[in-house]
Amino acid sequence: MKKTIKDYKLKGKKVIIRCDFNVPMDGDIIKDDNRIRQSLKTIRYARKEGAKVILLSHLGRVKNEEDKEKNTLKPIAERLSKLLRKKVIFINQTRGKELEEAIKQMKEKDVILIENTRFEDLEKNKESKNDRKLGKYWASLGDIYINDAFGTIHRNHASNLGISKHLKSGIGFLVEKEIKQLEKLTKNPKKPYTIILGGSKVSDKIGLIKNLIKKADYILIGGGMAFTFLKAAGFKVGSSICENEEVDFCKELLDKYPDKIILPIDVITAKEIKKDTKTKDRFINEIEEDEIGLDIGKKTLEVFKQYIDDSKTIFWNGPMGYFEIKSFSKGTKGLCKIIADSKAYKIIGGGDTARAVIEMGYEKNMNHISTGGGASLVFLEGVKLKALDIINEKK
Repeated sequence: MKKTIKDYKLKGKKVIIRCDFNVPMDGDIIKDDNRIRQSLKTIRYARKEGAKVILLSHLGRVKNEEDKEKNTLKPIAERLSKLLRKKVIFINQTRGKELEEAIKQMKEKDVILIENTRFEDLEKNKESKNDRKLGKYWASLGDIYINDAFGTIHRNHASNLGISKHLKSGIGFLVEKEIKQLEKLTKNPKKPYTIILGGSKVSDKIGLIKNLIKKADYILIGGGMAFTFLKAAGFKVGSSICENEEVDFCKELLDKYPDKIILPIDVITAKEIKKDTKTKDRFINEIEEDEIGLDIGKKTLEVFKQYIDDSKTIFWNGPMGYFEIKSFSKGTKGLCKIIADSKAYKIIGGGDTARAVIEMGYEKNMNHISTGGGASLVFLEGVKLKALDIINEKK
């Protein structure tokens, strides 16, 4: 059992909290602040206990100077100030005298947000490659380290693994909650247990499928990845996305688990991906050579509903189509409603799936929505997470 923030006396201590503020942005406008809100419980607890709170996070990828301009955490600091009803001091650097002096001047309950940790990637990817000196430097700024960034728990970065090597450490409330929820899917889930997978690539989910296929009763396949399975099953998929190198893997699964893997029976197609394009509802044996499959159809939703209604545990990761365009969003929205109406225990993988569920208004109907799409998949693959493993254990 990992130590949590509640296992430490925080009063007067400089507590570094690694958060996940990697939120979708439109310029300097935050499009979805869910990840910020999910971090509030840990930050508020640290302040209530009299800590001096130092926040770290990344935002996007930083490969050049232009990326620095569009991926600054300044808008996050402003939003966080409103949510906490407390001014968050933003330091627009990742190291240096200004940062060190600001931390020296901190009083109990003060909150500092340091600039995007990935700014350090401009010089030899020091953050992403867990530069030893960088991790040690960040650790020198605090007394206790709390990892509350589930979205990066599977990454070996200087801001998580690197700092943990040098400070007393624990997990925040968000990471604790994520682990407890996802363990419901790996430790004796209530049956029937249905996994729903979408998104574009089979290759992203091979580890997950291999680890959970024996535990699950059914795996419903939609999204772009369905076309690799359909090709493996002998259907022509037109111009749809298809990972030819994974066709043999899919065929092997279909041969071995013919009653577990459920594929679409109809799809929405178009000749190009754009708004107001002409669409067709095709059975899977009717897809024409110049057509792209971009969503599951009504008949497929009816089939999926039968399995979902019978389930007691559901995990969903990956949208059913190109839901950003309204013409191809009906499958994902329809699935949201079917799952929302189900009496099963429902866990939603993060990323685009979480965004779709929230944007379509079904957030309150789910038992848990993960803040980490990639992290939740890696956790469910059964792979050890070094940034979690290094956290101090309770005695």
